[in-house]
Amino acid sequence: SRLGIHVSRHLKRLERVVLGYLEVSDGPAEEARLATLATLRCAIEHAWPRMPCRLPVLLRALLRMLWDVHTEQGPTPEAVRTTLLQGATECLVLLDRCSKGQVKVLLEGVYESCEEGRVRECIRKVREST
Repeated sequence: SRLGIHVSRHLKRLERVVLGYLEVSDGPAEEARLATLATLRCAIEHAWPRMPCRLPVLLRALLRMLWDVHTEQGPTPEAVRTTLLQGATECLVLLDRCSKGQVKVLLEGVYESCEEGRVRECIRKVREST
């Protein structure tokens, strides 16, 4: 947050780090994923004019993480899973705002074909956000 808009200078490297950390579970507390979602949220808030071009990659990573968190059978407590799903949903809402509604359009097909309740609920929240 100290960098402000200057974080846009580092978006390419930051994107690689974010994608790497979102892909892998790091244990029951999921500290790395939670910190990565907070970092991504902050980067989107500060560098929002640069986010639409990164939308396809970030959207895919966030959706994959939503699915992984939902389907994992590991020892992660339910409260941590809920926090991860909320964090990913918040990032998707921010991406939708800075891309002028593109995320909602892209999620239409996903929402219609998804039968998993928790993932569908996250997508619904993004679709209903203003």
